[in-house]
Amino acid sequence: MAKNIWVFCEQRDGELQDVAIELLGVARELADKVGERVVALLLGHGISDKAKELVGYGADEVRVVDHKNLDKYITEYYAQAVTQIVKANDPSVVLFGATSIGRDLAPRLSARLWTGLTADCTKLEMDDNGNLMMTRPAFGGNLFATIICPDHRPQMSTVRPGVMKKPAFDKARRGEIINEEIKWDDSKAVVKIVEEVKEEKTVEKIESAKILVSCGRGVKDLKPAYQVAKKLKGTVSCSRCLVDTGVLDHQRQVGQTGKTVRPDAYLAFGISGAIQHLAGMEEAEYIVAVNVDKTAPIFKVANLGIVADAVEVMKHLDKML
Repeated sequence: MAKNIWVFCEQRDGELQDVAIELLGVARELADKVGERVVALLLGHGISDKAKELVGYGADEVRVVDHKNLDKYITEYYAQAVTQIVKANDPSVVLFGATSIGRDLAPRLSARLWTGLTADCTKLEMDDNGNLMMTRPAFGGNLFATIICPDHRPQMSTVRPGVMKKPAFDKARRGEIINEEIKWDDSKAVVKIVEEVKEEKTVEKIESAKILVSCGRGVKDLKPAYQVAKKLKGTVSCSRCLVDTGVLDHQRQVGQTGKTVRPDAYLAFGISGAIQHLAGMEEAEYIVAVNVDKTAPIFKVANLGIVADAVEVMKHLDKML
């Protein structure tokens, strides 16, 4: 009988990714509701020391595969390892981050395991029958669909980074760490990494910013936004229109096709608030919206709304700070 909530805990260059910790938090909530265990799946090379950290973030059990084949992400080797372990243990749920790795690995696993996959989820809940209710944007983000997979196990989903809250670390937690051995089939690993070139990113990570000064179509001059962000020790972000017109880099985009953020304060200047944008920022602790259109949807989620010219408000705010 399928049971337990599993999380594929992504690491890169030996560093756990934030989305792995976020998923452990939601897995802990789901597992507590149905009386099951949280199992973390950690793959890589030279990463065994990270297992205890996963226990501190909520895992009852950590399955570790530490092997040279997993030093860098290669789809076939990772797929072989996860498939073998999942088939041997029959989990009820397996969660992945909706990252470049998660989006590559999860579909291949769902095919090998003959089960379904719901991608880019923004909400996860468990019903009384053990069915995972996976909610994601649908029809271009104009509505949200809740999907279940009642006839196949494991139930699988990818979850967007930044959607779930990171749990607090508890150094007193205890858990079981199990080292797994994999039967590798090298003949199927036809792709090899010849060279790895890392791009140097000059844009701040908006996902980790505490304060975001976000601009939309209604902002024609970005200089005040950067000045306000600097004084507030925040970061400039934007809606999709400024990326599409080449004004700002995609790394600054908030929304369904951009980043999901949870800042302490989200200052939305000249942003109307289309549902695709709201999906990426509505979990912010405090939202201030400035727009000349008093009927703009952004005001429905704002804690404070100001009907005024966005640039003029930023200029006044810059003088006050």
